[in-house]
Amino acid sequence: MKENRITGLKKLQALKALSARYGCPFIEYQESVTGPQFLLWKLDMEQLRAEGWFPRTVSDGRATVITIDPGPALAEIVRKTLAVTEVDFQVTLPFDLTRIIEHNRDLNPGFPATAGRTPLAKVRTYLAGRRSLFAHYRTLLAKSRTGLAFIRTGLSFITIALLFLRLIGGGYYLLLEAPLLISGIIMVYDGLKWYLPARAIYATLPPCVDTGATGGTSVLEAGNEYIAPEFRRSNVVPGAAALRASWTSLSPVMRRRYLASDRTDLAEERTVLACFRTRMAKVRTGLAFTRTGFAFISLGLGLLRQFETSRWLAFDLGLIGVGTLMALEGFFWYFRGRRAGVEGLASVREKTGMSTSWDYFFPHRHVLPGPDKNPMTLPVRRSHAPGIWATTGVALERTVLAERRNVMARLRTVMARARTGFSFIRTGLSLFSIGVAFLLFFDNTGGSGWAVFNYLMMTIGLFLVADGFAWSIPAERMRRQFPYCYGDMEITIPDYGTPTRFWKTVVFSNDKG
Repeated sequence: MKENRITGLKKLQALKALSARYGCPFIEYQESVTGPQFLLWKLDMEQLRAEGWFPRTVSDGRATVITIDPGPALAEIVRKTLAVTEVDFQVTLPFDLTRIIEHNRDLNPGFPATAGRTPLAKVRTYLAGRRSLFAHYRTLLAKSRTGLAFIRTGLSFITIALLFLRLIGGGYYLLLEAPLLISGIIMVYDGLKWYLPARAIYATLPPCVDTGATGGTSVLEAGNEYIAPEFRRSNVVPGAAALRASWTSLSPVMRRRYLASDRTDLAEERTVLACFRTRMAKVRTGLAFTRTGFAFISLGLGLLRQFETSRWLAFDLGLIGVGTLMALEGFFWYFRGRRAGVEGLASVREKTGMSTSWDYFFPHRHVLPGPDKNPMTLPVRRSHAPGIWATTGVALERTVLAERRNVMARLRTVMARARTGFSFIRTGLSLFSIGVAFLLFFDNTGGSGWAVFNYLMMTIGLFLVADGFAWSIPAERMRRQFPYCYGDMEITIPDYGTPTRFWKTVVFSNDKG
């Protein structure tokens, strides 16, 4: 942001010269210079900026207007816009007028209208809605995994019933076989009712897109708000980085605007991580389906190799066919969702290494050189009256708490990746065990084709086991690093009117329900 402005004595002289030229009082930018809010809501602030004026007061048909170029033409525009009969002018410099308008729009210098705290709060609300949607999806996926458990149990009942019928026939044994068969059919039907709605989720999942936070120098915006919000990021505001670097010289309200932007960026990160966790939950659901499928493939192949051809050949082939479809379905989810685990871990590592809002507010170890080349100290003094930080301190604490939530969200994402890795391991061990069992039980009875099949299953199983361990190791490291997995969590409740040693704490215990 290029600031064409003058300061100090030169500015005062310029303002006096303008006042003498136009015959009206001068005014310079201060945060106390505001207009009537009920009126500003109705006006097009961009148009006011283009026309070069700002309403200071409006009362009883008379308006006081700040401008850079008073004159009859502008007075006529003001009268029509504000529906007044008299117009009083106050003259100012162009930069000051721009800052007055920006400040009344709740903007820091050079930022677009979407950087105001109200628009940012709106974006955070949309992001919260998106996270709620992902939570709903994860609940459906958990329900579908329960449905898959019903299906596996039901198919087991059906298989047992048909095996009894195959081996020992009917007669009185139908009293056992019929209930098992009917119960299995009911459980399969009920499980499918729970599973099929979750199957359609993948097509409706929003993409896990991170717009790329820039440390408060660009703005997260929402589009297509009334159908399905789409998030994008504005261009980096010229000069915003230098403005933020001079944090200690910013006014409280300017700091709060940056903190609001930080909270919005943090909300975006939590939303993206929730998306990754949802896609990984989809992978775990698919792998549960795959394990079920391989169980039926192995059962069908075992029966086929044990009994060879018989009148039950259709049943054996049916088990193999159903199991193959289930395994392919699960692997389809695996390949499409595996990318989420890779990108999720990469996002966690990237965000973990970034600076925090606390770093901006209190530089590392508070040793940034001050004007006298001595280390800067905390911007808190014994002489500060209670409430000196007021809403700025509260905004800082809200932002720090948001960052703590993000740390826990990163931990949950890595743990979800570990759970997905364990699902890989379970699936791999199932395949490996089936291959080993076939190799040992049917040794020298199936020919070279079956041997290749056995070794292929064992190889795929070992690959999945190794892949699963690669996914679970980072989670174990992070679990040891962060205390959120066990014990109590203590949060400090700040009171900026008292020294920090008197601040109270609240403890959240994992042992309490």
